[in-house]
Amino acid sequence: MPQQIQHSWNLTPAQARELQLELRGQVIEIDRFDPPRWVAGVDVGFENQGSVTRAAVAVLSFPELRLVDQAVARQPTRFPYVPGLLSFREIPAILEALDQLRQMPQLLLCDGQGLAHPRRFGLACHLGLLCDLPSIGVAKSRLIGSHGELPDRKGAWVPLIDREQLIGAVLRTRQRVKPLYISIGHRISLSSAIHYTLACTTRYKLPETTRAAHHLASG
Repeated sequence: MPQQIQHSWNLTPAQARELQLELRGQVIEIDRFDPPRWVAGVDVGFENQGSVTRAAVAVLSFPELRLVDQAVARQPTRFPYVPGLLSFREIPAILEALDQLRQMPQLLLCDGQGLAHPRRFGLACHLGLLCDLPSIGVAKSRLIGSHGELPDRKGAWVPLIDREQLIGAVLRTRQRVKPLYISIGHRISLSSAIHYTLACTTRYKLPETTRAAHHLASG
């Protein structure tokens, strides 16, 4: 997949934080895409005690949610585990997996944060910007922010707020199950991010895109 933005991956944590601050201003926080026909889940696992990064991408038809393509890439892990900088540890392998696909996705659902990040530049923002693709952060846990009480019904959501800024949504995808933390990555609005996350979710907590990618990444 052609990258719209190129930068070095040989960075110190301090340099990586500076790059996040530099690139975050390029994130587009409104809808700039056509209705997708192909959606993809992106997930990353690690092998050999963290020394190998295993990235998986699963492409599903939309709205049928039928698996049409998949790819796995393994690379030596080159960046340390630093909270808030996981994109620098995971994206190089994700880009290699994307390059292996025959059917390119038109929307990415990433296992991680987007705007709901201390510097407003989580993995979904970083990957979406690099690839110039609409992207959504679909996280299983909260990194930052606070929120009110969430009703216990599928589809209910409340704003996730940090420093008086709306950074995402706490979304109930299944009744009596812990919620997901949704935030925009790139070229999508929060309302659309919520809509497509729910549209990709069937009877499980996680969207089918994420489930398919997680199966590959952890297999």
